[in-house]
Amino acid sequence: MGKGFYISKPLGFVLFGLGVGAVLTIFALSVVYSQEKRKNEVNARDGTRMVTTAAPHSTSAPSNEPWDKYRLPDTLLPAYYNVTLWPRLVPDEQGMYIFTGKSGVALTCVKETNLIIIHSNELNFTLTSEMHHAKLAGLGGTSAPVILKTWFQIQTQFMVILLKDNLQVGKSYWLYMEFRGELSDDLGGFYRSQYTENGVKKVVATTQMQPTAARNAFPCFDEPSMKAVFHLTLLHPPGTVALNSLYIFIRHSCSDFPLDTENVTIDDQEVLQTRFEPTEKMSTYLLAFVISEFTNLRSPSEANVLIRIWGRREAIESGQGDYALSVTFPILKYLENYYNTTYPLSKSDQVALPDFAAGAMENWGLVTYREQSLFYDPKVSSNEDKEWVVTVITHELAHMWFGNLVTMRWWNDLWLNEGFASYVSYLGADYAEPTWNIKDLMVLQQVQRAFGVDALVSSHPLSSREDEVITPDQIDQLFDTITYSKGAAVLRMLSEFLTDLRYYDVFTRLVVDADSSIQLPASINEIMNRWILQMGFPVVTINTRTGIISQQHFLIHPDAVVDKPSDYNYEWFVPITWMKSGSNMGQHWLLTKTASYEPMKTDTDWLLANLNVTGYYRVNYDPQNWERLLTQLTADHKNLNMIIHRAQIINITLALRTTKYLYEEKEYIPWESAIRNFEYFFLMFDRTEVYGPLQTYLQRKVKPLFDHFKVITSNWTRKPPRYMDQYNQINAVSMACKTGVKGCSELTRMWYRQWMKNPDSNPIPTNLKITVYCNAIAAGGVEEWDFGWQMFKNSTIAAEAEKLLYGLSCTKEPWLLNRYLEFTIEPNLVRKQDVAFAIVYISGNVIGQPLVWDFVRANWEHLTKDYDDGSFFFGRLIRGITRKFSTEFDLQQLQRFKEDIAASSFSFGTQAIEQAIEQTKANIKWVSENKVQVMNWLIEQSA
Repeated sequence: MGKGFYISKPLGFVLFGLGVGAVLTIFALSVVYSQEKRKNEVNARDGTRMVTTAAPHSTSAPSNEPWDKYRLPDTLLPAYYNVTLWPRLVPDEQGMYIFTGKSGVALTCVKETNLIIIHSNELNFTLTSEMHHAKLAGLGGTSAPVILKTWFQIQTQFMVILLKDNLQVGKSYWLYMEFRGELSDDLGGFYRSQYTENGVKKVVATTQMQPTAARNAFPCFDEPSMKAVFHLTLLHPPGTVALNSLYIFIRHSCSDFPLDTENVTIDDQEVLQTRFEPTEKMSTYLLAFVISEFTNLRSPSEANVLIRIWGRREAIESGQGDYALSVTFPILKYLENYYNTTYPLSKSDQVALPDFAAGAMENWGLVTYREQSLFYDPKVSSNEDKEWVVTVITHELAHMWFGNLVTMRWWNDLWLNEGFASYVSYLGADYAEPTWNIKDLMVLQQVQRAFGVDALVSSHPLSSREDEVITPDQIDQLFDTITYSKGAAVLRMLSEFLTDLRYYDVFTRLVVDADSSIQLPASINEIMNRWILQMGFPVVTINTRTGIISQQHFLIHPDAVVDKPSDYNYEWFVPITWMKSGSNMGQHWLLTKTASYEPMKTDTDWLLANLNVTGYYRVNYDPQNWERLLTQLTADHKNLNMIIHRAQIINITLALRTTKYLYEEKEYIPWESAIRNFEYFFLMFDRTEVYGPLQTYLQRKVKPLFDHFKVITSNWTRKPPRYMDQYNQINAVSMACKTGVKGCSELTRMWYRQWMKNPDSNPIPTNLKITVYCNAIAAGGVEEWDFGWQMFKNSTIAAEAEKLLYGLSCTKEPWLLNRYLEFTIEPNLVRKQDVAFAIVYISGNVIGQPLVWDFVRANWEHLTKDYDDGSFFFGRLIRGITRKFSTEFDLQQLQRFKEDIAASSFSFGTQAIEQAIEQTKANIKWVSENKVQVMNWLIEQSA
């Protein structure tokens, strides 16, 4: 799922560092906070009734019968499906939105069997005259065995058909079923989204099949390797248009209808019946269809690929889809060249949905997005919004080849699919917007994010055995930081030491391991297996006094016990790029736990390793080399390309000393790196006596930056000229207000009050909106909050709504925060896709954090019932609301909560709780060891 693992910026309190350009150092023991957004809900539901049942806590199958195993047997292969679906876009007499369907699948028997096992979840089937849930017929003159019995296996989500005789190897059969399901608003399977246009509620029927929800739409063989051709027919109301993954349109400007759309009358209702062209042979999780009143923008008729941007009429007509249309074709052309393969389809539809759980989904030929991931309005949206749109589009389109055309056999190799798309998204975005230098942000946004989660003992390898990823919940949990960000980081490292990495190289390099003209110390398989098949990463320590290099598995909590064995003993083949006093010294490989390398021995030169963080590892040095680096940083920070990794192996005061030069720094990446790392200090100390000295110290560092931007923007009246300066202006204003720089709070309140006086004309610079909203609402009271809430409700631009959603969480009034929390569980007030975000935003407020913790525990049953999207929702909440936990009392409460969850029937997100507990323990240790040192050092610096 491209950018399916969606992280909004306010949630991105990921504490990591970067070494590009004039780079700031990273702090010792700063614990990384990474907010994960996985997509797709996992529920165990009754296959014969529309009643949701609790997912079983145990993941083991209750017997050795094939229907009690989570994997399909290897006896049958689907060839093609004929599926007809009719979603009702108005509620029935019981107030439910439903859909009805008919589905047939052509099966080929490859091993003798008297069982047909097919996925089905939360569908209610029509019984045949023989009182079975399906009919079976032979194809090509073959006679079909008689059905003895049909039933549903709830835990494994199977329909089971027991036959009187065996199916014959090599023969084909036709399995037919009729069914009914709920078109719910749970954001998974076949679901409904809704919006209001000109005061009228509009309902959209749409899909999200990945990873295991196609079975919620129609019975199918719902595994990635079970590819088939799909013949789809949709029935839909007049005035709506039906879209499907892979059909051919009449190519003239006056028609948007497929080749076969006709008016029909069914059960006295006039509907449109749309028959689509057969799809390519494809996996079930990539199938998509949308029924809506959306309109579109399209590419010129002479284009060899039809590109259309679909969405709400108001959004399309106001130009919010223009930017997406302008970059899609160049990105497709870039990817064709990159993959050395023509785009495999004749069209590329991209649809912005008002309700969508993830960032986007790479359905073949019909990509679905959150509105914020596809729409951009230059009058309202920020640079970051624009950057998000182009990288998400590139990520999704990258999947059209890698993931869709060539698909993993099973979910245990999801990392290669999503990691590659994440890596390529920066390359394609850089091609589409070459002046942005967007590739420079990959370390900040991907590599360091991965470091945070991968330094936990509760991490996992990129790839595991198939039998270790079996249940829907286990599959769902793979959509995480490791899969996306570590996958991208490891492929980036591979690309660096191979000089270039192309799509058509990946399987050759990683699987076939073809000979290479590049000189390597071992085969690519031998090198890469250590990064792919074991979790974690090393910290490489270089002793410049002796020339000895060593590696050790880096853990954020040094006392944590690693109970997952590794065939490689948590050692890696490490490519070390390095420089000595500014001279590039090339690359050296560390192949053992400890080795000696004479060229790295020096008493006078400073040495820097892992240039531009191209390797997926951290670096530490002997104290003398740290001192030489600090001296160079202080003397000439603009010419030192360095990163000082936060690690518990260096003294905290040494780490803090690397920030003393910041008052001279004007570049974005060093400041962004500093702010993200100092955020950990705020999280740990904002309720302690350390907070005051910390504010004072940072105020002195950021004031020159704030004054600098005041000058170059002519007293905040125009944009900074450079693209990265526009980003850094946000840092200047945000940190200045946070640390109490004179004039900052007054500036944000002035802009916000001007907007309150004239709501139709927002004077706040687009890039500064999120900062201004937060600080103005924090400094104000109920009047400012209520105005922000009204603007949130009135907003028709998703990016603007999210900024307000965050800004509202900044109020200092406890009663307003409690009211806001109550609003989050009212779906008419806050969309379900945004609930976890809003709650986590509030938890980031020092006043809101204890309110959120109490609220979540008190409303847990309601939250898990009404917002049940499995690990995705649960993990986001737990990691977000526990990031400030740093006391033994916090830990006890979290462990008690874990016990309560374990005692219930709720089984999702166990990994999230384990990671939160591990992180809390690391926080406790860090605070106990460093609080006094930090306090004393900050007081000394402020004297």
